[in-house]
Amino acid sequence: MKKLVLALTLLMMPIVAAMPANAELRVDITRGTLEPMPIAVSPFNPEVQGQAATYAAQIPKVIAADLAGSGLFKPINARAFVQDPNSLHNAGPRFGEWRAIGAQALISGAVTQTADGRARVEFRLWDVFGQSQLIGKAYMTNDQNWRRIAHMISDEIYMRLTGEAGYFDSRIVYVAENGPPTKRVKRLAIMDQDGFNHKYLTNGAEMVLTPRFSPNQQKLAYMAFGSRGPNVYLYEINTGRHELIGNFPGMTFAPRFSPDGQSVIFSMAKGGNTDIYTMSLASRQPRRITSSSSIDTSPSFSPDGRRIVFESDRGGSQQLYTMNSDGSGVQRITFGNGRYANPVWSPRGDLIAFTRMYKGKFYIGVIRPDGKGERLITTAYHVEGPSWSPNGRVLTYFKENPIAGGMQRQARVYTIDITGNNERWLRTPVDGSDPAWSPLNP
Repeated sequence: MKKLVLALTLLMMPIVAAMPANAELRVDITRGTLEPMPIAVSPFNPEVQGQAATYAAQIPKVIAADLAGSGLFKPINARAFVQDPNSLHNAGPRFGEWRAIGAQALISGAVTQTADGRARVEFRLWDVFGQSQLIGKAYMTNDQNWRRIAHMISDEIYMRLTGEAGYFDSRIVYVAENGPPTKRVKRLAIMDQDGFNHKYLTNGAEMVLTPRFSPNQQKLAYMAFGSRGPNVYLYEINTGRHELIGNFPGMTFAPRFSPDGQSVIFSMAKGGNTDIYTMSLASRQPRRITSSSSIDTSPSFSPDGRRIVFESDRGGSQQLYTMNSDGSGVQRITFGNGRYANPVWSPRGDLIAFTRMYKGKFYIGVIRPDGKGERLITTAYHVEGPSWSPNGRVLTYFKENPIAGGMQRQARVYTIDITGNNERWLRTPVDGSDPAWSPLNP
C-alpha cells in the first residue's frame, strides 16, 4: 500500500464551475426503499492510444460497478448511448439524446498520457435535465493505480449526488478459510472493497481470528492461535511485519484500536473472570476497566473515544451495554429476547451494529446508542461479525450455511445497506469470515 500511496498524486482541481444553486439533483439515501437513479457512465475519451485507451475503457466500468453496487444507482447499458466519447468530451453533452435514453445523470471523462509517463484522468458529472455540470476533477497517477482512481471518482460522484461521504476507495480484511472442518486453515487476507487486488497476509501456520484496522489503516490487530497459545498481534500492512502485543496470562479476545490508534481494547479471561482491558501501544501495560463476576467482552469505542459498547451477561442474559472510556457510567441498552453480541460503533456515531441470536436464528441489527430504534436488517442460519463502511451507511459481515448434508459449513462475506436493502455477496477465492472494513485509503 505504501508504494501505491507514494505513486499517486492528486490534482483534485475543478475543471468547470459547479452546479447552479437553483438546481438540485440528489438521491435521498434515508428512505427504506427507493428506485435507483438512472445514470449513464460513458467510456472516457483516450486522447492517445495504448495504455490511455485501455484505462479510458476500464475506469468507467469500475465506476459503473461501484455505483450499481451501492444500490442507489442504475447504470444504463452502454449500447443505448448515441453520443460518442470524443464528441462528448470535446463538444459537451447533447442533453436531449441522454434524456431520451432515461439518464438523469451523466459521467464523462478523458485519459491522456503525460511526458513523464504518468496518466492524467479527468471526469465530469452532468445533470442531464438541468443541463449543467455538477462537478469536474482531474487526477495524476502512474499506470499501476487506475483502479484506485476509479474508486476515488466513484466516491466524488456518490458524495455529490447523495450528500454523504463515499466508501469505494477502501479495503476489507477478512479471515480466508479452506480445508476440511477438522483441519480448517485460516489466513488473513485483504482486498479492495469490490473484491479486487486480493492478497493473503499470513501463511496459515497459525489460526487467525478477528482482524481489525487501525484508524490510519496501515496496521491490523488480530488474534492468532499457535505454539505460544492465543495471543494478540499487530500486523504492519506496508512491511508485512508481525508484532506480538504482549504475553497475557489468560485468554484474550476481540482486540480493537482506539479512535486515535494509540491503544487497543480487548477482553481477557483472568482469575475466573473475563473483563475488558485497554492498553497503550507505547507502554504495553494493560489496564482493566471492568470488574465483575460476569463475562464482559467484545468492546468497541465510539468515534470520539469517550464511550465503549460491549456485551455482558451481568444482567442474567447476554446483552449490550455502554460505559465511559474509564469503565464508569455503565448503561444497559438492549432488553430484547435472545442473546446480543459483537457490537460495533458506527464511524458516524449514530448507530451500533450487533448480532442477535433468538429461537435458533441469527440476525444482524442496528440500534441507537441510547437503546432506541432497534432494527434487524438481515438473518441467516448463522450470520455474524458486522463491520462498518467508512461512511457508516453499509455493513459487511459473514454468513455460514450448511452444505454436504449438514456435515460442512460454507462461509461467505456479504455487504448490506443499513436500511436492510441491497444485500450482496462479496466473492472471495475461498470461504471468508470475520470481515473488517478499513477507513478510506490515505
